[in-house]
Amino acid sequence: MEYRLNNNGLMDILRGWNRFLKRRVHLIACGGTAMTLLGVKASTKDAGFLVPDLKEHGYLAKQLSAMGYKQVTFAGWKRDGEDFRFDLFRGKHIHTTELLTSPLEKGRHSILMAFSYLYIGILNDYDLISSKLMRGTRVDFEDCIALAEAHRAEIDVGRLVCHFDEMVSYDVAEDRLKPHMDHFLMLLQEKGLYDG
Repeated sequence: MEYRLNNNGLMDILRGWNRFLKRRVHLIACGGTAMTLLGVKASTKDAGFLVPDLKEHGYLAKQLSAMGYKQVTFAGWKRDGEDFRFDLFRGKHIHTTELLTSPLEKGRHSILMAFSYLYIGILNDYDLISSKLMRGTRVDFEDCIALAEAHRAEIDVGRLVCHFDEMVSYDVAEDRLKPHMDHFLMLLQEKGLYDG
């Protein structure tokens, strides 16, 4: 059975990281990790965070190496014997998707927890949904519907469409990605979350 990381397990690991750090590091949860920390999903397979400040990213990478983590993919870090990976994305890129602005800018994230050195925020709904829709797997669509349902009162669908359209306009795969929003809007209508 595949190992899943829940909210409590993830926070325990991050507390351990904080005890090891000697400088401030900002982590902004994205993808399934953000959904898990928001309580929209029960667990996540891997933990994904943006580290928007490049110097902080470099510092954290050195500290993770000292804690026994190894870089196993471009963004992924894993420790021997553990079943999950931490994806630590540099700057404002999640996988191959580039956000329009830094997630550290005002209104681009919400704070979850601030330890003595480790600051943990959650990416805003518009960037979170748009970045998952650009990835476009079945699970991404399911996650986006769950978030839209949980934050129904806070999400302006018109603003979301404009935000997504602007993000995809900078992507080389714009023509392939644009229909993802149409499919998402159809799913929202089926759930009674959007009347078109």
